[in-house]
This record gives sequence, structure tokens and C-alpha cells, in this order.
Amino acid sequence: MNVNLWTEVNYLKGVGPQRAEALARRSIHTVEDLLYHLPFRYEDRVHFTPIAKIEPGSACTLQVEVADGSLLRYRGRRDAMYHLIVRDATGILYVKFFHGAYLDGRFRPGQRIVLHGKVEIDRYRPARLEMLNPEFETLGGAGGDSTEVGRIVPIYEAIGPLSPRVLRRLLHGALEAIGDAIPESLPAEIRERNGFPARGAALRAAHFPAPTENLDRLNQFQTPAQRRLIFEEFFLFQLGLALRRRREEAEPGIAFRVRDPKIREALKRVLPFKPTEAQKRVLAEIAGDMERPTPMNRLLQGEVGSGKTIVALEAATIAIENGYQAALMAPTEILAVQHFLGARRVLGRAGYHVELLVSGMKPAARREAIENVGSGVAQLAVGTHALLEDPVAFHRLGLAIIDEQHRFGVLQRKRLREKGISPDVLVMTATPIPRTLALTLYGDLDLSVIDQMPPGRGPVSTFRRSEEELAGVWEFVRSQLRAARQAYVIYPVVEESRQELKAAIAQYERLSKYVFPEWRVGLLHGRLANEEKDRVMEEFRGGKRQLLVATTVVEVGVDVPNATVMVIEHAERFGLAQLHQLRGRIGRGSEKSYCILVAPREAGGEASERLETMVRTTNGAEIAETDLRLRGPGEFFGTAQHGAPALRVASLLRDHELLELARKEAFTLAGEESRAPQLERLLDSLDPNWQRRYELAKVG
Repeated sequence: MNVNLWTEVNYLKGVGPQRAEALARRSIHTVEDLLYHLPFRYEDRVHFTPIAKIEPGSACTLQVEVADGSLLRYRGRRDAMYHLIVRDATGILYVKFFHGAYLDGRFRPGQRIVLHGKVEIDRYRPARLEMLNPEFETLGGAGGDSTEVGRIVPIYEAIGPLSPRVLRRLLHGALEAIGDAIPESLPAEIRERNGFPARGAALRAAHFPAPTENLDRLNQFQTPAQRRLIFEEFFLFQLGLALRRRREEAEPGIAFRVRDPKIREALKRVLPFKPTEAQKRVLAEIAGDMERPTPMNRLLQGEVGSGKTIVALEAATIAIENGYQAALMAPTEILAVQHFLGARRVLGRAGYHVELLVSGMKPAARREAIENVGSGVAQLAVGTHALLEDPVAFHRLGLAIIDEQHRFGVLQRKRLREKGISPDVLVMTATPIPRTLALTLYGDLDLSVIDQMPPGRGPVSTFRRSEEELAGVWEFVRSQLRAARQAYVIYPVVEESRQELKAAIAQYERLSKYVFPEWRVGLLHGRLANEEKDRVMEEFRGGKRQLLVATTVVEVGVDVPNATVMVIEHAERFGLAQLHQLRGRIGRGSEKSYCILVAPREAGGEASERLETMVRTTNGAEIAETDLRLRGPGEFFGTAQHGAPALRVASLLRDHELLELARKEAFTLAGEESRAPQLERLLDSLDPNWQRRYELAKVG
């Protein structure tokens, strides 16, 4: 049969039902999906290192023969070590595999294998060298076929039962079967301008590079073929964003009156304090968008406590004064209630009606709220996902505000927009977002940044302490409580679990009875009924409770200026962005504040780096970049739900320059009116699986 990019992988030679199922679990359904499963590393198997030439401390690739192998179990230990002895014409080498029981019976004398790893001096026998836990591959036939030796060999991440060797053969066969039937996906002028090879040539060179290709460049993903494939992935996604933006700008929107003296007076009435210069600048950007007859799509980014919400309420005031409604959607009921109380306090002085709509409301109150939203009595509706539900219909929605957008999906943003007729959209986030991630998550939005904190904010000092130092920590908290301040104590789980983590409920009992018996202690977690959550938060906010034991339910939106201390136990279990958000709950008043991270002394690796970053800096941008590097973009927000592509070739950490280039090229092309239909056809011509990956880029 003729093979093309759309051919299902089970039609390829060597792919039976079991292998097809394993590939499908990795979202590899078609030949194109398989071809974009690129090697993660390359080995020079043209020039192997002879055993006699190995330098201690160096990584090398060896083609050797198995001399002997045995599994050794140690008394009192459950694991076992596999010892392997290999040789070539120049000498012998000792190899150890920790936890090596899975290798028992795997090797036999005379077997030809390739090893890749670091060689060190054996600390127990300084006269000999050893290789520890190397990657290995057995060679077929008389020393291996043309895909295994005598070339720069691609090393693939194994997929279930498909080893790197099997994948190499499948990909070699797929490229031979498809021949020249690989259509181009980049416009010719972009390829010429940037010196990119054709798509087919790039795929072949990325999988099976020429023996003369520079190995370092290959392993750094810097060859022309690799750069072209990385650029292509970024470009097609950015093109989807650019075309979506073009379509939205062509929609008729609401041209709000902004310069009317009546509206200026209304804005002055709702402002509870003198705005910072950053707030003034951002409001001017938002007002400029609202004045235009096309829908606004803007991201408002700012540190916790920078004053984003008051700017959003000023935007709502513009909409209300023009005879429209505004909606403010928050991710949690606690945050929605806080926004509601704040909005009612600020907008109430101007006589505006603010309505709350959350799932936990009593039926009668919920019905009344829905009626007020539908009739137009409610000029600002504040709520959670409940705003998206079908019974909720707006009378005249003109502005949709979404707080902590990263907790919602792109489709939810679209659904809220559909509650009106092309309303303006303002997205807010306090989570610092690295630029590369912002260009993929929010690449279709204009960006406003509040980069200045309101005056009078107290600095936050952060310290790391161990479990053994808790007595001193509690004494410090007492000193703050005696000074009429308040404190949070945060735990990672609600109830005791097998993970041996301290839990909020048990620690609340202990702290209130034995550690802080003279103070009123509150408990807040996600399993409490909504009325109980509201009561506890109001008592803490009003000073009736001095200490609040909580889970991460307080991560966003809780504003208690008198709280000056936060103790986070098991801090090593939290991500950087989460720790930064939690710390943002303090330092909201004029008094100096303290964040104390309690973690085991032996917490090392990434956990230790997260904690050290928190101690070193309060700079959100620096924290975001470190978090992205440690966790990777796929885990930063759980980005799959937000419309960011599941990148197959590109890396946001490694390839930021190509992302910037791809965005520039895509938005420039999409800006040419005559090219838009051709570019739409280009996206529509892609493999259906590729289209599904980029489908959210077309969602409004």
C-alpha cells in the first residue's frame, strides 16, 4: 500500500496490535506522529572508544563483547547488583547496574553490545575502572545492522515494549516507505529567509544524520534539520493564534464611551485610594481597548497585592456606565466571595448592584441571583464556574473578567464570552509567567503588567527551618501574636495519610490545645461547607481568630493585612509557584512580615533548590523562570488544559529564540490581508491529528 503521513501506524511493517497499542498510549497513531518522535540523544558509532583509551571521569560509547555476568544479592538488603564484565581487543572493563535484578539472564558470553556511560575509578579497587548504570543496547547479527553501527546512531526514548533499537528500525522503515510523500508545511519565503531545509529532508536528517554531522550540535538540537522542525512546531501554533486574533479583530465589538466626563467622575468615586503610576498606565491601556469597536482580549499580570482587582473594577465601571453588565469569574468560592465583598464595598458607594453566584448557595438565593443577572438588575456578577452554567443568562454582558486564568481552560473563557455578544475580555493572573510560556498560553492576548506595588507594603523575609527547630518557630509566632499580629500555618493535606505528612485537622487540634492554648485558632480547608469557610475567614479577617491553620485553599485571594507570619510545614512538598502564591498572603500591610519554610534538613535536589530560591528572592519573574526550569512547561500549569500545545520537538526552555522568531514570522504573515485565506488553508491541510493538537489555538 502507499504510505503517507496520514497512514495509521499499524499498517507499517513491524507494527502489530501490541506495538500499535503501546504507540497509541503515547498519542502516536499515524506515520506523522511516529516521525515526530525524535531521538533525545545521538551516539557516535563510527568511532567507538577502545577500552584501553578510556579516561576516568569521561562519558564514552563502547562496542564490546560480554565476557561474564552475574547477579549479586546482599544480606540485609532487598535490592541486588548486576555485575557485568565486557572486553574488546584492547582490554576488559567492569560494569555495575544498581537494582539490577531485571538483568538476570539478559546477557550471555560472546554477545555483542553497545554501552554508553561515565567511567570512574573503582573506589574499592583503585587499579581498575568501572562503568556505573550505563545505557546499553544489544546488537543483532554480526555486530549490528546499518541502523545500529557505522553511523551516528539516534537514541530514542523507549515506548512500552518498544526499545530504542526497535523504534530505530520502525522509523528507518517508515522513512523508506513514505519516500517523497512528505508535503511541505512552511511557506517557501520563510524557509528561504531562514535557511531551513525542506520538511522531508529535515525529518530524515534528524532521525539518521550524516556521519559528518557535528555530534555536539546534534545533541544540543542545533543542526539545520532540528532547528527547522522546532521552528515549524512553534510557527504553526503561533500562526493559529495569529489567525484567531485576526478573526476576533474582524468581529464587531462594543465601542465603549470612555472620555465622557460622567464616566471620569464615576471612576474617581470608586477609587478607594490614589492609584500607582503602573495602575494608571494599565487602566489607560484597558480603556483604549474598550474604546475601540473590536473586542478586547487583554492579559493583566501583576504580583500578588499589586492592585489588579481595583483596575478590573474600574474597567467594570466603564462598562456599567455605558449601560452594560460585567462578570468577574474566580476559580474558588473563597476567592469569589472575597471579590464579591470587595466589589460591593468599592462599587456600592457609586450605587451599583453587585451579585454573587456560586454553586454552594441555597436554592432560593441562587434563583434570585440568576433572575437579577438575567434581568439586568445585577450590574456586576461575581462568581465561579457557576456563571458558565446554562440557567445563567446575562441581560447585556459587555465585559468578562477572569481571575487566575491559568485555573480555567480556554474553552471556559470562550463559554463566558458567549454569554454576551462579543464582550470585551480581561484576563488576570498573579502567577508570574515566563515569557516563553506566556507566548504559548496567552499568545493571542495583549499584555499589561502592573510592575509597581502600592506604597505602605511591608517587606517579607523568608527563612528555612527544620522540624527540630519548630519549638523556636512557635515561640517566634507567639511573639508576633503578642504584638497583636496574626499568623497562618499551612499544611499540604487535610487528613492523615500513609504519606506520613502532617495534616491540617490533626495539627489544628494539637496547636490549639497544646501550642497556642491562649489564642483563638481557626481551621480552613476545602472540605468545609461554604458557610463554614466564609465564617472562619470572616472571623480571621476581623481579628476574632489570631491563628489560621489551613491547606492551600488560602493560596489565592485571601487578604488580611494584619497577618504578618506564615509557617509552611512540609514546604518541600509544594511547588515554587504555589509557595510564592502562599507567601503573597502576608506582607499586605505596613508591618514587616515573615515566611518560615519548614522542611527536612536532608531534603535535597529540586526540593532544596525550590526552598533556596524562596529564601533568596521575592522576585516573581525569577521564581517563575526557576520553576519552569525545574518542572518543565508541561507541569507549570498543567498546560494541556489551557490551549498550549503538547510540544513534540520544541522545548520552551531550550528554544526560546526560535519561539520569538516563529511568533514574529507568523504574526507578520497573518497581518497581510491577502495571505490570510492561504494560511487558513495551510493549517486545514495538516494531518488531522496535528490539527487536533492545534485546535485550541482556533478557539476564541
